[in-house]
Amino acid sequence: MRKLVCVSALFMLLSLSAAAQDYSKAEVFGGYSYVHANVVGTGFNFNGGSGSFAFNPGHWWGLVADAGVYHNKDFGVSTTLISYLFGPRFSYHGAGRVIPFAQALFGGARADTTFIGVSGTENAFAVAVGGGIDARVTPHFAFRVAQAEYLMTKFNDGLNNRQNNLRLSTGIVYRFGGGKGSNQ
Repeated sequence: MRKLVCVSALFMLLSLSAAAQDYSKAEVFGGYSYVHANVVGTGFNFNGGSGSFAFNPGHWWGLVADAGVYHNKDFGVSTTLISYLFGPRFSYHGAGRVIPFAQALFGGARADTTFIGVSGTENAFAVAVGGGIDARVTPHFAFRVAQAEYLMTKFNDGLNNRQNNLRLSTGIVYRFGGGKGSNQ
């Protein structure tokens, strides 16, 4: 009986080691992004793309670098919004194919505006807080079902010095590195 308990304990320890490696060491995301920006009390819809690179030194957490370019052309005004953000991500790598995550990113944003041949550029502080859900499709590819974030920018628009925006993204994730369990 004692040998059975020892062998069982050994198998449990070995399975914990395999479970600890059930995540990718790094991942790259690319996809479509929609931003609803609130500027001077008016809402504008931007369409574009975003991409990110995540390095995952631990099972539950990683470091993310995120960049996006979004465009709007309302009322003859052409505006391009660029975001560049960095910060931590926390993910749950359960036994299933669905991986939820939450992140808090900090960095900057740039707005380039053109109206009747006159151009202007402004840079601002930006923060994105939110999360998403990835669904594993193959051992290395996943589909980012949804990523929803509160995107705060601090462009100087007169009385209001803070814009409360919404960013929604979806796309493809490529995962590499990690243990044998990351290829499920």
